[in-house]
Amino acid sequence: MRYADLRTPSQAKLTTVASLAFTEGPACHADGSVFYSDILNNRIMRWTPEGNSVVWREPSNRTNGQTFDPQGRLLHCEGAEFGSAEGGRRVTRTNLESGEYEVLTDHYQGKRYNSPNDICVDALGNIYFTDPCYDDRSIMEMDCDAVYRIDISGNVQRILSQPEIQRPNGIAVNQAGTALYLVDSCPEVGGNRKIWKFDLNEYGIADQQQELWDFGGGRGADGMRLSASGNLYIAAGISTPRGKHENRDVPTGVYILSPLGKMLSRIPIAEDVITNLAFGGTNGQTIFITAGKTLYRTHVPDVGEVAYPTWNQLDTGGRE
Repeated sequence: MRYADLRTPSQAKLTTVASLAFTEGPACHADGSVFYSDILNNRIMRWTPEGNSVVWREPSNRTNGQTFDPQGRLLHCEGAEFGSAEGGRRVTRTNLESGEYEVLTDHYQGKRYNSPNDICVDALGNIYFTDPCYDDRSIMEMDCDAVYRIDISGNVQRILSQPEIQRPNGIAVNQAGTALYLVDSCPEVGGNRKIWKFDLNEYGIADQQQELWDFGGGRGADGMRLSASGNLYIAAGISTPRGKHENRDVPTGVYILSPLGKMLSRIPIAEDVITNLAFGGTNGQTIFITAGKTLYRTHVPDVGEVAYPTWNQLDTGGRE
C-alpha cells in the first residue's frame, strides 16, 4: 500500500512543544506534564502545561523508554545507546512524591541486560520491557535479544526471544494483561519490520503469535501505545535511510492500526526519525510524540489505555 495516501484524522493538528537533541520515552503525568528522554545528552526532561521544558534528571544513565505504573511511579529503561559506558542497562523506578529511586532489575540469570529499550505495565502492576542491542553488540553478556516480565512480586522471567522474534523494540500491553503487542525492528537486510500480537496467560507466558502488520523494506516502527478501543498508535518511518537495510517506503508519522491489523490512518511528522509517543491531555485524547530533536503534541479520536492516570481524575489547569 502507499502509506502517503492514508488519511489523517481530522483532529490531528501538530504542535511543537519542545526541541532538543534525540528525544525518546515520553510518559504523561496526571498533572499534565510530560517526562521524556534526551538520550544523546544523557538526561530526562520534564515539559509542563505552561510550555516550559526543564532538566529533571541528569545523568539519566541513558534512559530510553518510560511509563507510569498504577501507583503513579515513573518506570525507566536505562539503556546503553549513545554511550554504553554511561548506560545503566537496567530497569529502575522513581516515586515522584517521595523521591525514592530504586533498581527493579539489572541482571537476568547472572548476566547484565543488553540495553533496556521500551516498557509497559498492566493494571495489576506487572511490567513488560524489551531488551535489544542496537549499538555495539560486543557489550552483550546475553546470548539473545528478548522481552522480559517483572511480576508484582518482583520475579523476572524471559517471555520472548529468538527465533520467534528478531529485535524487540516498542511494546504495549492491554490493561487486563491478556494481550501483548510488540515491535520487531531488525536493522539488517531482510530483517523483520513487523508488529506482533501475543496472547498472555495468567503467568505472563506469551503464545499464539499473530502478525498484525509488516512494514516491509521501510524503517518500520519504534515505539507504540494502545488506545482503549484497541487501536495501536505506532511511531514509524524515516526520511533518510541509514543503510541498505531500509528504504523510503515508510514515511515518518504516527500510524493507527486496528486490533484486526487494518491500517486506518497516518499522522505525518516532518522529522527524519520518529521514536515514540504517549497518551495524555485532560481527556486522554492528546498524544505527545518524540521525533528526532522535537517533542510534538496533537489530538486524536481515541482515548489512551493506560494504567495511570485515569483520565476522569485529571485536572491539569492547562486545558487544551
